[in-house]
Amino acid sequence: MRQSNFFAPTLREVPADADTKSQQLLLRAGYIRQNAAGIYSYLPLGLKVLKNIENIVRDEMDKAGAVELLMPALAPAELWMESERWFSYGPELMRMKDRHNRDFALGATHEEVVTDLIRNEINTYKKLPLTVYQIQNKFRDEKRPRFGLLRGREFLMKDAYSFHSNKESLDDVYNKMFTAYSNVFTRLGLNFRAVIADSGAMGGKDTHEFMVLSEIGEDTIAYSDTSSYAANIEMAPCLNNYEKSIDEILTLEEVETIDKRSIEDVASYLGLETVKCFKSMLFKVDEKFVLVLARGDHEVNDIKLKNLYSASNVELATEEDAKRLLGANFGSLGPINIDTNKIDIVADNAVAAIVNACCGANKNDYHYTNVNINRDYKPTIVADIRFIKEGDASPDGQGIVKFAKGIEVGHIFKLGTRYSEYMKANFLDENGKQQPMIMGCYGIGVSRLISAIAETCNDEKGLVWPNAVAPFDVHVVVVNPKDQDQKELGEKIYENLMSKKCKVLLDDRNERPGVKFADADLIGIPVRVTIGKKSAENIVEFKQRTSDEVIEITVEELYNKI
Repeated sequence: MRQSNFFAPTLREVPADADTKSQQLLLRAGYIRQNAAGIYSYLPLGLKVLKNIENIVRDEMDKAGAVELLMPALAPAELWMESERWFSYGPELMRMKDRHNRDFALGATHEEVVTDLIRNEINTYKKLPLTVYQIQNKFRDEKRPRFGLLRGREFLMKDAYSFHSNKESLDDVYNKMFTAYSNVFTRLGLNFRAVIADSGAMGGKDTHEFMVLSEIGEDTIAYSDTSSYAANIEMAPCLNNYEKSIDEILTLEEVETIDKRSIEDVASYLGLETVKCFKSMLFKVDEKFVLVLARGDHEVNDIKLKNLYSASNVELATEEDAKRLLGANFGSLGPINIDTNKIDIVADNAVAAIVNACCGANKNDYHYTNVNINRDYKPTIVADIRFIKEGDASPDGQGIVKFAKGIEVGHIFKLGTRYSEYMKANFLDENGKQQPMIMGCYGIGVSRLISAIAETCNDEKGLVWPNAVAPFDVHVVVVNPKDQDQKELGEKIYENLMSKKCKVLLDDRNERPGVKFADADLIGIPVRVTIGKKSAENIVEFKQRTSDEVIEITVEELYNKI
């Protein structure tokens, strides 16, 4: 491709609204342009990178036994209503009406559409298992689109779905997909971790996220400093290794704590450590109210609470709810004298180990001291209900927990029968009995990967693409196209490399050398070949983007080098 005919508008200045390194570089190097918040056009360079990523994903999906198809982006609301996600999915689902006033959704994900497709075509165990996938634009009305391609409202995604007659078959395909995803991200040159995750709005159990380690990541990964264990912070279990004190159990006392609402304020006022206090937080779990108790230095994990109750929705109760049900404002709530027929009490394992604790008295500006489990209050459930912390013992018993930020680029789920039961996607088993299909779901953020790679593969001069995804293999720069020797040698090298199936960008523009070299560094093609003053001697300069070293070599040596 001749750069004089190519559309790659580079920018010298950093765009004011670009808030990540990857977004800045992709805009400056002419890979993308923003059309609206969270909506981007892929310019030719960006499209080439996108296609290279797609090809790697396709290759690994095909090796894993998946078959590609393409489903519509527009789905009738009836399918989403069958799965009962039309309203529960939330405002991120883009809904619309056609001219006949029929409701549709722009595909945020395709569980409903693919389940409808398969249930109409397959009705016997003899045709299972089956795994299908597509690479298609998805739409989500993000509240805060940001970080360029990392959180957009329209994005390219690879989503795969598997259908099975038994759990062993699902496990087998899940493991194949796990391997395929690991292969994809390894081939892309990414520093990633596969972490235990929450399935969220997708439903189902047993799920892993694939996270690229990056400081701009929106997710926190808890990992062991000595083993391969890694989990999303929301899902990392906390070991129940708390030692209960052997202190003498003291008499319960009510104390006045005027204007002391936080754990820190109460503990300081009473001369206690925060680990001797526990906070009481009122949640609404679906339609049930639950008072959750967590140690003063711990934070309640609402995902664990949701999973504990197998709930669809968990949210903090309002202060009005607290006053109505418990008689006090936030900051003064506690578990003593609560009617557990109306409100469940869930105590974290750490709380159950505290002797002579402090907690709210359900009376504004009052707290209890010397609170003890089973004597003063009886939890409905004692469970692991807190967020793990750095320095905690690793959940696998090996080493301690450390935190890292990660960008989610892939997610695999064992959906089970969540969608097949709701949508009656059944098959006849070996005994002629109808059974719901068992499903798996596997997604990769294809366009998001462009930003994830750019975020980790760059330097002060610009992008540094891995060979596997670079838009071109070689950037041939003719320093002075008006010099006949340089022009002819540039054309010769260009044609020769193209004949060897090498992807080449030939900079034949009438620009100053400094502009050409700056653009070459910014664009980030793996190899730069410079045709300069020694072209008459068949000598050129060879430079890899990952190195500052410039080597003079003959044209014959160049082909072998490349």
